[in-house]
Amino acid sequence: MFFFFIMIQAKDKRSNVLWIYLEDVSGWFSCYGETLIDTPNIDQLAKEGIRFDRFYTPAGVCSATRSAILTGMMQTSIGAHNHRSCRANFRGKNMGEYDRNVLDILTIPEIFRKNGYWTANHSKDDYNFDWDSGKLYDYGKQSRLNPDAFISGEMLEGRVEKPFFLQVQLSGGKGGPQGFKVVQPEQVKVPPYYPDIPSVRSLIAEHYNCLLKTDRQVGQIVGYLKEKKLYENTRIFLFSDHGMKLHRHKQFLYEGGIHMPLIVSGAGIEKGGVRDDLVSGIDLSAASLATAGIKVPDYMEGRDFLSKNHKPREFVVAARDRCDYTIDHIRAIVTKRFKYLKNYLTDRPYMQPSYKDPWQVSKDFRRLMAERKMNEVQKVFFSDKRPAEELYDLENDPHEIYNLATDPKFKAELKRHRKLLAEWIQETGDKGQLPESDLGLLSTLKRWGDKCINPEYDRVRHLLKSKK
Repeated sequence: MFFFFIMIQAKDKRSNVLWIYLEDVSGWFSCYGETLIDTPNIDQLAKEGIRFDRFYTPAGVCSATRSAILTGMMQTSIGAHNHRSCRANFRGKNMGEYDRNVLDILTIPEIFRKNGYWTANHSKDDYNFDWDSGKLYDYGKQSRLNPDAFISGEMLEGRVEKPFFLQVQLSGGKGGPQGFKVVQPEQVKVPPYYPDIPSVRSLIAEHYNCLLKTDRQVGQIVGYLKEKKLYENTRIFLFSDHGMKLHRHKQFLYEGGIHMPLIVSGAGIEKGGVRDDLVSGIDLSAASLATAGIKVPDYMEGRDFLSKNHKPREFVVAARDRCDYTIDHIRAIVTKRFKYLKNYLTDRPYMQPSYKDPWQVSKDFRRLMAERKMNEVQKVFFSDKRPAEELYDLENDPHEIYNLATDPKFKAELKRHRKLLAEWIQETGDKGQLPESDLGLLSTLKRWGDKCINPEYDRVRHLLKSKK
């Protein structure tokens, strides 16, 4: 009996931390003002916590964003900025050794684990560095992006009295609506930067239906926590990696690509809060560690935005670099009112060849471009040219249509944002300012072959031929 009492007293009462990580989800939830669909479970989570209205992810593509969030470091700071880079299984065989050029840092689950937490991930990792799942997670499995392993209890088997840090990955906009077909294409609104055509309407409607599926899954997750009496001692972070799959959203740095939903609820969180200060995806890591009372490493660039002493950011940064075989280089600075975009590769259009090319909507876009049937608003993205700089007034132009970079009235703002970006590049050592290594290009060329048409590949094509 005495032994049992000692065991109860010894239970670690630190807060659990749960990341509900949504894939390819634009935040069209009713708690964010959406009227076409209702998302009651996500809305309830927001009522029981804080809804953040200015959360930005570090990139518009999954692996770069995930690499940044998992380390609390911008992907550009640790050399993880190129999509699907720095990993042996993406480099192919006999490619030689690779210097990761990554700081000697630990991932967030490693830090949690070293501090006595049970760590688990179900099911996606997709980080742009070599990692050992066995070192990161007590439980880690690749499977379908759904809550099944969590609500079955499988992820928590064996944790005994340890508090937990869990990553539950949901397919969101990537996995299809799977039976949810509430919204029809004729019901949706098409943003002005897309042509109003059936293939666009179809994908937007599909995304709404995916969100209905996601809302149900979130309800299952929260329901399990409450059933098992874990909810009150668990802090939940619900967020998306980037926007839905249409072209100006996913992979790019416009609002549809990086301005994402974030809700924090549960242990120690005020109810019904709404915040409009700027929060970066890299801040999730610092806030999660602080929730557990774990010291945030000095090297970490993320900030604990839930701290009482938190000083809101003046700006957040996002970056686009190589995505699969498509080489690009864009940086974004977002301040309270404005967004500044620096396009380094002005010799190529936004609509470069990409993995989306086989899609019907891509074929429709290219046909309309060739037939010169895009209007001036749509040409902002679907043009054969791009400006070196873009500046948008997000308060008055939320669709980012009117580029103010050449407007004399905004010369001071343009200069201020240029300075913010230049200083950030200098302070963080943005590794994307350097060309990708020969090995990196050669690895990509070996994987993607004839799809690698950017001129950067020319310097290594002969190396691939010599290896055959």
